[in-house]
Amino acid sequence: MIDKLELLLALAKERHFGRAAEACGVTQPTMSTGLKQLEEILGVMLVQRGSRFQGFTPEGERALDWARRIVGDARAMRDEINGLKHQLSGEIRIAAIPTVLGMVASLTTPFRARHPEVRFRIQSTTSSEVLGLLENLEVDAGLTYIENEPIGKVRTIPLYNESYRLLTAPDAMFGDRETVTWTEVGQVPLCLLTPDMQNRRIIDRALRSVGAEATPTLTSNSLLVLFTHVKTGRWASVMPAKLAETLGLSDTVRSIPIVDPEVNYSIGLVIPQRDPMTPLIAALVNVAREVAPKLQS
Repeated sequence: MIDKLELLLALAKERHFGRAAEACGVTQPTMSTGLKQLEEILGVMLVQRGSRFQGFTPEGERALDWARRIVGDARAMRDEINGLKHQLSGEIRIAAIPTVLGMVASLTTPFRARHPEVRFRIQSTTSSEVLGLLENLEVDAGLTYIENEPIGKVRTIPLYNESYRLLTAPDAMFGDRETVTWTEVGQVPLCLLTPDMQNRRIIDRALRSVGAEATPTLTSNSLLVLFTHVKTGRWASVMPAKLAETLGLSDTVRSIPIVDPEVNYSIGLVIPQRDPMTPLIAALVNVAREVAPKLQS
């Protein structure tokens, strides 16, 4: 049954019979047989079939919800039993929004010092993708905003509050200031993240709250692209304060606090709402709670 539910989850992820079969390491006929057997066991049609995948029936969507719970619990049981036999080992998959990538090492480094047999896989995604990957069991945890937009049925561990800085050259507009207002930021040609990123939506909302509008001269879904432009001293951007600290600014760039209003959003670790937690996730949560006070300072 668990294997058949794994096939169902793979199909939900890939939305294609051939790719789902490949992801599970089986042939397409084997996958089709497994899904049909699952339908026979449950007594309902789960998949809308045609020459290609067309979607799930209402019963199939409900079965997916149960599949996520059952497979997640089965994996948790397997991990816990293995943890009783050996020291913690395996891989933790984390999906993180781009603006927190600079602080991931603050979490993974102390964890690895305590559990050297554990590996990490870090994936950069949008905040909505973090939640989707978590729901579909494609990652074990996420690092994202936890109070700005709906985050669904997950458990949250707050880490720090994100505040914002204007990154600009000392001789550029407002470059000699100790602080700038959001109204003034609205006057600066900026390079910003693309609108599908929650960080960009936060910046747009802050500017609109003072009657300003972002008119970026460059947009990208990569913070590296933004930072390399800002580092030339000829571009400006708005970035989280902690990220600016992590990047290590040169003499060509100043990081100026943005006030009036002061904007803060909570960043945290998100994990599935499941009890008991796997040993790996329980250990990750413990480390997150330990490092949170240092991240706040």
